[in-house]
Amino acid sequence: MAKGNKTVLTMLITVVILVAVFSGFGVSLFSSGTPQVVLPTATPTETVEPGGNPSGTGGALRVEVTQQTVQKVIATLARPESYYREVTLETFWGEDESETATAQVWVDGGYTRIDTLLPSGTIEHTIVGGEKRYRWYNSDREYFQTDASVNDADLMQHIPTYENILALDRAAITATGYEEKGGLDCIYVEVAEDELGYWERYWVSVERGLLVAAETVKGEKTVLRMGAYSVEIPVREGAAFVLPDGTVLYEGSD
Repeated sequence: MAKGNKTVLTMLITVVILVAVFSGFGVSLFSSGTPQVVLPTATPTETVEPGGNPSGTGGALRVEVTQQTVQKVIATLARPESYYREVTLETFWGEDESETATAQVWVDGGYTRIDTLLPSGTIEHTIVGGEKRYRWYNSDREYFQTDASVNDADLMQHIPTYENILALDRAAITATGYEEKGGLDCIYVEVAEDELGYWERYWVSVERGLLVAAETVKGEKTVLRMGAYSVEIPVREGAAFVLPDGTVLYEGSD
């Protein structure tokens, strides 16, 4: 198959997977501030550290996540208002065929910039903020502008958002717990197979409130894998929320 046709097919496969698996995701329920996993019904005897080790008294109570509590726990998490990180997305199909895209992500002042290196070698630039989405490629000076939805900043990173866990029927959550992933203490959630045969698993950082890993599986085969384990807080100085024609959308925090 010609390289150009293969690239188009790969992008179409990725879009189909994302739409099929993540189309039900809703409005972000995150607020600003320092994330804490705290439930009002918690007592010292219920406190559990990540990995299931009982903690002493003092500080925020970390409630053991179960099928009954995990949605409440996730609802207390908050993403940082300003950060930088790199995201890797692997797409798998056919017989051991795969491609990898990587993205640099800057978030600050309600704006998100994503520079994605696609498998074809094309660099896709996206800025989301002010209820608008801007996109251009490579060093082009022309860009596309459209209205942005509430979860576009995640979707433009080609990553799933995990807020849909909060809207799930509790019976759809098949496994929960605290797990270490990429050296981070995370809340782990596994979701039952949907009508298309896909099931998902998520790892959410307890400390940062960010989704750091996710996998979509069909049968025993992983079809989509996302990872983003390191984060810089706040966003690095000089982050450019600037359009290719020189228009400054946001100058960054002091």
